[in-house]
Amino acid sequence: MGGVLPEEIGNLKSLVELDLSNSRFSCSIPPTLGQLSNLDSLDLSNNHFNGTIPSALFNLTNLSRLYIHSNPSMGGFLPKEIGNLKSLFELDFSDLHLSGALPSALCGLTKLAFLSGAENQIYGSIPSEIGNLKILEYLFLGSNRLTGQIPPTLGNLSALVNLNLSSNQISGSIPLGLVNLPSPAILDLSSNQLTGPIPTQFGDDILKSEWYLWTLNLSHNILSGTVPSSLLRLGNVDLSNNALEGELPCELVIEFGLERFAGNPDLRHDSTLCGVSPSVMGNHTPVVGNHRHRTLYYIIGLGVTLLVFAITGGLVIYIRCFKKVKVELMDNKHGDIFRIWNYDGHMAYKDIIKATNDFDVCYCIGTGGYGSVYRARLPSGKVVALKKLHRLEGENPNFDKSFRNEADMLSKIRHRNIVKLFGFCLHKRCMFLIYEYMDRGSLFCILRDETEAVELDWIKRVNLIKGIAGALSYLHHHCDPPIIHRDVSSNNILLNSQLEATLSDFGTARILELDSSNQTVIAGTFGYMAPELAYTMVVTEKSDVYSFGVVVLETLFGEHPREFLSCISSQPNEPIMLKDLLDARLLPPTNPFVVRNVVLATALALDCINANPKCRPTMQQVVNRFEEGRREPTRPLHTIAVNQLVSPPELSLPDQTYAVV
Repeated sequence: MGGVLPEEIGNLKSLVELDLSNSRFSCSIPPTLGQLSNLDSLDLSNNHFNGTIPSALFNLTNLSRLYIHSNPSMGGFLPKEIGNLKSLFELDFSDLHLSGALPSALCGLTKLAFLSGAENQIYGSIPSEIGNLKILEYLFLGSNRLTGQIPPTLGNLSALVNLNLSSNQISGSIPLGLVNLPSPAILDLSSNQLTGPIPTQFGDDILKSEWYLWTLNLSHNILSGTVPSSLLRLGNVDLSNNALEGELPCELVIEFGLERFAGNPDLRHDSTLCGVSPSVMGNHTPVVGNHRHRTLYYIIGLGVTLLVFAITGGLVIYIRCFKKVKVELMDNKHGDIFRIWNYDGHMAYKDIIKATNDFDVCYCIGTGGYGSVYRARLPSGKVVALKKLHRLEGENPNFDKSFRNEADMLSKIRHRNIVKLFGFCLHKRCMFLIYEYMDRGSLFCILRDETEAVELDWIKRVNLIKGIAGALSYLHHHCDPPIIHRDVSSNNILLNSQLEATLSDFGTARILELDSSNQTVIAGTFGYMAPELAYTMVVTEKSDVYSFGVVVLETLFGEHPREFLSCISSQPNEPIMLKDLLDARLLPPTNPFVVRNVVLATALALDCINANPKCRPTMQQVVNRFEEGRREPTRPLHTIAVNQLVSPPELSLPDQTYAVV
């Protein structure tokens, strides 16, 4: 489509849903759209509409969803008549060229759960009435010209999951109301002019929520004072380019990396304790700029239910379900990347064919159990990984089932240490999955490369172990119903450019239910499977726990611990010193924080590989022990024998029985 939208469209009086997105219209929006009084959903996004938003649109009082975003030729302002749309549930007017202030009438739309006005030229302060939107979950006003202070009334938004006010000119201090919000997963206030200290309450109550999703970005401001140690409880922190001062706790450096605190000239740390070069600290001049953040919207299809989510800077910011049989992947600035309609992959296939030269072998970066993996650069410039099921494998019902199972599983789960699924095509002639690209490859390969293994230092190895522990704990304890991976191995742990780990390959994953039949076909990788699987068909979450224990030992030893597993099972009389088992390609750790984590990880791994499944900890207990272990004393590494690494009795809690469906 394209050109001019005919005014006669207003004659379709019975229309309930109108989707004109990605249609290349290059005209003004006809006022006759305001005659479609029965409209529930109107999508005009990703076009070239010009002019202003016609006031007639605000006669559509039955609208629950209005998307006008990504029409950068549209100008004017958001009129107060927006307050007429009392039924709005989702409103997106981002990436236009709107100016003026946010009308207070916008804050009367009390049914709003999603509101985005990012990437405009909106100025003035945020209305204090914003606190009236009691069920608002997502608020994006980044990349504007907003001034004034953050209204304390934002603390009234008890349902808020994601707040992005980045790249504005907001001043003043961070209101305590934001700190006490019960459920936010992401808080981005970066690139503003915020002053004052960081509230020490950040992170205090984070364990009451899903802490592994918590991201706090306060970079590129003028914040002063010291760095609160409570931030250690958060999942991701960026405080770079501020005016922070004082001593930086080593735990924060080890957990998040020194670059997250760079650009604070008066912030100090002890490099001998933290094991990190001090040269990174203060090497950037604090700058408050208008850094534009691109947002990608992705839609993943499951039957007739679609999960829609947006990603900004690699972070999931929006999830919502719709009933359609339409799958799209689009960039809100550059138009379509590809679409998949009714699982008929020909539209997606054309773009993927172009990006991979018809799946040429030169784009292939690996072959897995039921498909080959390709590296592809999409039209937006984004690099993704494509797992394609070969045609012969597609005719095998087992491969087909595993492929569909992976798409199903990864569409339901979202965790910073689980590989992100961006889209998929499930057509009998062409089946592929589109993932986040992890450019450092698998942990298995890195540990077997002399140069890369040295780059994976003790701090990175400990953080890798913690990340995978968090991912498995999420699957076992935070998914409803729980999910068991069934193939945890170093081959299925992928690393990005910062050597941060994600768990991948969910083709054999299964949903668990309490007290159900627990017999299943055995799946997994030899050398990582729990020993009870040799004589029973019973698979529980404790099978993942055992595999995790093997991966931990492999990560610390630098190679698969098969000889150690045989030795430890025979209970040798002679003590085995831990220092003699650690990867000799690295200097032994001397930093007490790192030694403590290495010792704790080894002790937990020994519990995880216990031959008796009931004596293994749960993954939630493993995560908790890492948290508690920060306060435990440790001895010099050369004095510690493996035989002594026995967890306290309280770690063995009453067992929960999960079984595979």
